[in-house]
Amino acid sequence: MNMTAFYNLSYGVYLCTSWDEGRPVGCVANSAMQITSSPASIAISLNRVNHTHKCVEETGYFSVCVLGEKCDPQLVGTFGFRSSRDTDKFAATPYAVRGKLPVPDGCLCYFACKVIGKIETATHTVFLGEVYEAESLHGGTPMTYAYYHKVLKGKTSVNAPTYVESEKRSGDGARYVCKVCGYEYDGDIPFEDLPEDWTCPLCGVGKDMFEKIE
Repeated sequence: MNMTAFYNLSYGVYLCTSWDEGRPVGCVANSAMQITSSPASIAISLNRVNHTHKCVEETGYFSVCVLGEKCDPQLVGTFGFRSSRDTDKFAATPYAVRGKLPVPDGCLCYFACKVIGKIETATHTVFLGEVYEAESLHGGTPMTYAYYHKVLKGKTSVNAPTYVESEKRSGDGARYVCKVCGYEYDGDIPFEDLPEDWTCPLCGVGKDMFEKIE
């Protein structure tokens, strides 16, 4: 099977949030879609190993927050490559409770949903949610997964539905890749000459978390 065929399907970049006994939690999701307009409903796919999946199952509620192209890239790094199980993702992420669910600042819009059904696959659950509140918060262009990969140079989390094991690239030059989120540095300044306080533009970790690949 040629897995690259899946690259031609369209995806967005969303944050799915919920509650863990009063603590806000969330993760990045790229597979979300409107199912019906009346009553309004949305489906979202979450990997069962994600802590947010557990919280959505237990509470029966989730929000889908749409990210824009101009959002802080570290939102994707924080929510996409760390687990709410052992990380408070909202500690440094301003948010407001909207529709009784946590919505990070900077999202273009949000949809607050009540779970009305689910479909199980081998690794993911597709939650079906009835939208009981939705609001546009900011103007801007929604971020697509193509933009995330081609412009922001982002990588796909291993828990994402679209994850495909990367093929090893050939080449003589060394590459510097973030061990947390997979971001590959390609700036004009040699990596060794970057200031010591330089951080990964996606997930915010320091230079010491980058791996040199010959």
